[in-house]
Amino acid sequence: MSATEPHSGSEPDADGFVDFVRAYTKTWVHALAAAALTAFGTLTVVNRWFAALALAAYLVPLVVLYARWRRTGGELGMGPGVANQSASRSEAQSRDEQQPPSQEDEPAAVSASVNENVSDAATAPDIDETASDSTPHKPAVDAGTAPDEEQSTADAPHFRPDRDDEWTTADAPTDAPLSDVTITDAGHSYAVGGGGVVLASLDAGDWHTVLEDGPAAAGNDLASVAATDDGDAVWIAGDSGTVARIDTATDRHTDYTAPTGITDNWLGIAVGGDAGTETILLSNGSGELLCGRYRRDPTGADDTAASGSGELAWDEPLTPGSGSSLSGVDLADDAVGYCCDTNNGVFETTDGGTSFSRIGLDDAAGTFTDIVAATPSSQSSVLVSADDGVIHRYDGATWTPERVTDTAVTGLTVGGERLLACTDDGAVFERQLNSTEFSSATGIADSLQAVAVGPPRAVAVGSDGAIVERQR
Repeated sequence: MSATEPHSGSEPDADGFVDFVRAYTKTWVHALAAAALTAFGTLTVVNRWFAALALAAYLVPLVVLYARWRRTGGELGMGPGVANQSASRSEAQSRDEQQPPSQEDEPAAVSASVNENVSDAATAPDIDETASDSTPHKPAVDAGTAPDEEQSTADAPHFRPDRDDEWTTADAPTDAPLSDVTITDAGHSYAVGGGGVVLASLDAGDWHTVLEDGPAAAGNDLASVAATDDGDAVWIAGDSGTVARIDTATDRHTDYTAPTGITDNWLGIAVGGDAGTETILLSNGSGELLCGRYRRDPTGADDTAASGSGELAWDEPLTPGSGSSLSGVDLADDAVGYCCDTNNGVFETTDGGTSFSRIGLDDAAGTFTDIVAATPSSQSSVLVSADDGVIHRYDGATWTPERVTDTAVTGLTVGGERLLACTDDGAVFERQLNSTEFSSATGIADSLQAVAVGPPRAVAVGSDGAIVERQR
């Protein structure tokens, strides 16, 4: 018998005693028996025989009511909670009698719908409550639950990552490991990975190959991808100095590999500003950052990969920290950005990558894995993930650690006042930026390495060409 099926008049099953105890503890009889147990128990200091009275006062009502429970097939007939349950079952039975199904399989469909609604109510606290009052079965909002979160989600994108079935696996045109993903405001998604593969998608599930073996067909692994603020271009970076720019309107690319002659493995890339006036930051395993500035041809020539009209200038590389490998880099815009290294240093630039200053972090236990700059309107300026499952939040003055999980957090992204984090055991965690409560979707992939969010959807990528998506 399902959880939503009403009790019949027959004797309860083997689990009936558990159901009885749950119902009994909500009755006034239980409250009175518990009070008597306490009262007589305190009198045992006067005479130990009061212990027998205490036990009798508590157990006799329980035994009598359980006998009644078995005779009536699971009905106590007292207590407001139990009465409401009985009334609900009677009402449901009455509705079933008055509205017979029009098709033979309709009862099963109704049962499935009821079960789905019950599951949603139990597992999706962040469901958007902005539907009109005329919407059928609109759930009531609990005014005493998380008022700040309710208010902040009014204008923010709504996800329900605790619903595993809302994350779907895309049919990726590769089985190469994917290391990074980005989504533009226009909905263009790009993922990069092993062997120089570059994948793109405009619609959920519809992924195609842009590059099979990287720019110049060199086959070097790609580690990172980032988009301009307007989404008209994305930049990719990887091994052996690989760097390229892709026009999102055409998927055509221009190869800028080995900038200033550097052929190091680029571990990360960040882009700030609109296409044609973008700033690019590249990071490597030697703790170096290389800052570049791309400018559209001032004559106004068509800025496409075919014309090659853009001008790209690079600064001299700089080392913000001690030379430890840089594990994350991000730009909030073309001036403000951050990077972190494996020596738990976090550094900030306010001049577009010309210089960096250390802003933390001295007492972190794990090794940093990624960094993301939040939007200026948010309550968090930067967030850093670590391989011990902790995310460190910086508000411009104070660092606050938040434990998310017990495994490594491999990727972070922020969008629409929401923070998403993925892990190396295939989970995605999510919360509002002004909250500390995470919800999660677990087991959606074997291993995830990066996650991105944009207006159309959220996407996470990982091992063996894994791409999982969820519509907003």
